[in-house]
Amino acid sequence: MQLLAEEQSLKRYNTFGIDVKARWLASFGSSDELGELVDWAAGRRLLVLGGGSNVLFTEDIDGLVLRNAVKGIELLHEDEEYVYVRAGAGESWDGFVQYCIARDWAGVENLSLIPGNVGAAPMQNIGAYGVEIRDVFWELEAWSLAERKVYTFTPGDCEFGYRESVFKGRLKGQFVILNVVLRLSKDPVFHTSYGAIREELGDREPSIRAISEAVIRIRRSKLPDPAEIGNAGSFFKNPTVPGEVFARLKERFPEMVGYPGLNGEVKVAAGWLIEKCGWKGFRRGDAGVHARQALVLVNYGQAKGKDIYALSEEILHSVQDLFGIVLEREVNIIN
Repeated sequence: MQLLAEEQSLKRYNTFGIDVKARWLASFGSSDELGELVDWAAGRRLLVLGGGSNVLFTEDIDGLVLRNAVKGIELLHEDEEYVYVRAGAGESWDGFVQYCIARDWAGVENLSLIPGNVGAAPMQNIGAYGVEIRDVFWELEAWSLAERKVYTFTPGDCEFGYRESVFKGRLKGQFVILNVVLRLSKDPVFHTSYGAIREELGDREPSIRAISEAVIRIRRSKLPDPAEIGNAGSFFKNPTVPGEVFARLKERFPEMVGYPGLNGEVKVAAGWLIEKCGWKGFRRGDAGVHARQALVLVNYGQAKGKDIYALSEEILHSVQDLFGIVLEREVNIIN
């Protein structure tokens, strides 16, 4: 076991580019290494960090920050319809997606260019353009911090919801995801009706690669590159409201955007709500709302996490005041 330098900046390890410090910083590539580090950290604060693409640090971490570096992609087995692929939690998610596309394994092409690592995919139940990770999820292995042993989680065990799982709910902070197994299709079913995918495809025949490339173009046109401007993608979840509530709001705001959901509920576009409140393109110091996508909060360079958090609070209150809808943050606040 080798700890990295003390008082280590985490700026390069979170896509917001927030310059906070960790008292200690280390990485692990296996459950054995993880166990050693957890034993060393006994009595100290412990934070496990993946790709840093869905977190907002608001202050220094007085404890040990562990970076998940479990690597490897392996085809476990296959049948006539599916391949079962295991990926280490520390693998780049988009790198894994492109690995699958290159082998004509279908199911994750709509999730192209989502930042972060594989381990965050089931934790957040990531989703985009009509597809969620639970659609292709088979199982995962996670290490219990309390029992120092590995458990296998099936889809039912994970309790997937909209950008939710058991790892963000009742088991939050109790397990560290080591690897994920996905069941991908040899005979693809293309999802092109959501967003602008069909329009972006134009005359191209749908294929795994064509859809991936269309998604990448759409995302790049709407979302800022974290390498150029600090952000964590969508900062807020799209809220769901009862159908009758949406109908009343639609009378007041005819242009309001919503998508039918389960049990008569309607999912409302949070970005539209925020834009309607006048926040799109807003900037205060180096904290702001992106000019092309109001759902994305950004760090223009030297913003502190507390600045971005305060801005998100103002946005929450303004949306609630105008629409009576309470937004929920998708990004994890670390303080």
